[in-house]
Amino acid sequence: MGRAFEYRKASKMARWDKMAKAFTRVGREIAIAVKAGGPLAETNPSLRRAIQNAKGVNMPKDRVEAAIKKASSKDSENFDEVAYEGYGPHGIAIVVETATNNTTRTVANLRNIFLKNDGTLGNSGSVSFMFERKGVFKFPLGERDPEELEFQLIDIGLDSIEVEDGNVTAYSKFEDFGAFSKGLDELGIEATSQELQRLPNATKELNEEQTDEILELIDKLEQDDDVQNVYHTLA
Repeated sequence: MGRAFEYRKASKMARWDKMAKAFTRVGREIAIAVKAGGPLAETNPSLRRAIQNAKGVNMPKDRVEAAIKKASSKDSENFDEVAYEGYGPHGIAIVVETATNNTTRTVANLRNIFLKNDGTLGNSGSVSFMFERKGVFKFPLGERDPEELEFQLIDIGLDSIEVEDGNVTAYSKFEDFGAFSKGLDELGIEATSQELQRLPNATKELNEEQTDEILELIDKLEQDDDVQNVYHTLA
């Protein structure tokens, strides 16, 4: 069938793998939200955010409903949110957020990935001080005037904003995350995603070969089923 077929097949498999990983991540986010605040999105802000994030990765509605139902069962698994810290090669700091039902397995897997890619898994607090936690909200600009929108968002706790190619990324301080999310609802703005992220206070430039080493490590970490997010100080 030739190289073109093999290339298309490989590309399709890569997209499927990425989609499956996104569904797993959001599914665990839904499970944690349901366990913490119940299965009703109307009374559970965390679940509302998880459902919105599910829409952002095109997770089918029936899959979302199945995840909520599964998490509501008394026999459902409990996932703990645990962050691990370490260094990749060339002094790049990395924080790995996980949702796991077996921390022994997770830490063993992560340590193995770090070691095989010339990195080291560190202790809690070893690199987290290099990052600032912020709320990150994304939504289309639509017909809104960017300047007027910025003033509206400042009133509900905006920290900074980026508008590019008709898309808005708005940032709030960690402690303002809930209020900002509620404020968007009151403004009639439906975010395609809303998450707490760890943004690096400073980044480090590497050459192309060194950058590829870090990206390979990050890719390996992201492939682990327990991993939700990977943050780093690579420029």
